Amino acid sequence: MEQIYKTVILERSRTPRHRGTLADPAVRQEGVNPSCGDELTLALRIEDGVVRDAKFEGHGCAISAASADLMADALHGKTTAEARTLATAFKAMIRGESLPTDLDLGELTALEGVRHLHARVKCATLPWTTLEAALDGATGPVSDESAG
Repeated sequence: MEQIYKTVILERSRTPRHRGTLADPAVRQEGVNPSCGDELTLALRIEDGVVRDAKFEGHGCAISAASADLMADALHGKTTAEARTLATAFKAMIRGESLPTDLDLGELTALEGVRHLHARVKCATLPWTTLEAALDGATGPVSDESAG
């Protein structure tokens, strides 16, 4: 099973499905991890409160890239409220906290083992922190330095 997760992470980081730009995104937000050098810009197309498309650009490690790509997949068709719930649940999973039993994180669970790699937690959560900032209307780059 662990090998399947590693395969998903490597495949998503090497050939991401959602890397690129969006023309006229509703939201555009930068995120950085100064301690490890991960940087990304998240762009969202939101129509009637629903995320219709998500793309990211930037550079970082395999964990960061895979997390951003899997997040973009998971956001498609979600309301902004559902996107926030997903972000909260993903970050809880990465920190080893309990999750609601009725919430299925699907392919995002490929990153569950990151919780055992303390130095990589910030890499996995950066896209999600950037998403939360984007939905909050933040201005300027956000950092995930508060993550464990």
